[in-house]
Amino acid sequence: MLDPALLRTQLAATAQRLRDTRGFDLDTAAFEQLENERKALQVRTQELQNLRNTRSKAIGMAKAKGEDVAPIMREVAGIGDELKTSETRLEQIRAQIDAIAAGIPNLPHDSVPHGADESGNVEQHRWGTPRTFDFGIKDHVELGAHHGWLDGDAGAKLSGARFTVLRGDLARLHRALAQFMLDLHAGEHGYLETNVPLIVNADSMAGTGQLPKFEDDLFATQVGEMKRYLIPTSEVSLTNLVRDEIVEDATLPQRYTAHSMCFRAEAGSHGRDVRGMIRQHQFEKVELVSIARPDESHDEHERMTRCAEVVLEKLGLPYRRMLLCTGDMGFSAIKTFDLEVWLPSQNTYREISSCSNCGDFQARRMQARWRNPVTGKPELVHTLNGSGTAVGRALIAVMENYQNADGSITLPDVLRPYFGGAGRIA
Repeated sequence: MLDPALLRTQLAATAQRLRDTRGFDLDTAAFEQLENERKALQVRTQELQNLRNTRSKAIGMAKAKGEDVAPIMREVAGIGDELKTSETRLEQIRAQIDAIAAGIPNLPHDSVPHGADESGNVEQHRWGTPRTFDFGIKDHVELGAHHGWLDGDAGAKLSGARFTVLRGDLARLHRALAQFMLDLHAGEHGYLETNVPLIVNADSMAGTGQLPKFEDDLFATQVGEMKRYLIPTSEVSLTNLVRDEIVEDATLPQRYTAHSMCFRAEAGSHGRDVRGMIRQHQFEKVELVSIARPDESHDEHERMTRCAEVVLEKLGLPYRRMLLCTGDMGFSAIKTFDLEVWLPSQNTYREISSCSNCGDFQARRMQARWRNPVTGKPELVHTLNGSGTAVGRALIAVMENYQNADGSITLPDVLRPYFGGAGRIA
């Protein structure tokens, strides 16, 4: 969440920035009213606490002198009743302020272009040249169905819409892609391979900003009184490893990677990308997460994005890097780069990776800190996350870009070791 001091001391200016960059309307009048009441209650609560302490000492002194303490005790009891009421109301006000703060998006970095939606995104560069085909291009659904590799009907029978069953060599290719990405990030890029829970508690979801704002996009489980959530990305589990921790300077930056299932309800996305595996309720991703010193997070952001780009380059997949505008960034980000891979069947680039610097926004929610060696004091870290990359979309891109006229798929060189050296699947 945003720095509370920013809301308390620069409320009007912050609200204007949110309106101009995020299209977010903060009810400043309601916030100001709550803040004024909080201040008054806090002062009164402290006054009552001090008064109770003073009068309690007076009871002891009166007893020592053999005086009647009943009047003082009645006074202390009255103070206690008012104090309890004041403390209860103060907690209610703080909870209301926290609820408002939890729903406010992060403020974009000054280098982020202004824009209302994806039309305001700015292309940074491209890599690779889209292939020219001398036969009719098939999309990934046609290629998969032709061999019985990709079965949406079976997925729907088992679970409903937006689930898919993969079989045979296509399932193996999917596994090989995830294995290749993990090997690359752990072996060459210096990320620590991590296996994390797929089901997390509400504190973990709140820490990275999924709760309370995006609860409708989440799958949840409940056993007895315990409610838990299926992760929409392993960013949640990886980033929360430092929740309520003070990490030492020598350990930074901490870099983690994990391959996991991801689950998204995709509320509000009906009618978009419903064909095939583009947008599924269950999918797999190799995630990258960094915990960094504040003054190094922008360099770490560039490094992380480059690590994701290397995945696509080693696979020989044309892509472009986009700098997202203020209106298209995620809730927690201060700056985001999207990588979009070329899909021949759509004759366009589609997102396959999103790499974001969240600044101290998530760290403040999680109370994730590092010990500054200069001051010796704990300070908030910066958190970053990125797809390195989405496995299902990488599968689609390989299928379509490496397809042959007979329906077979040539394997990129880096994936052939996972197939015993075979050059194609058919």
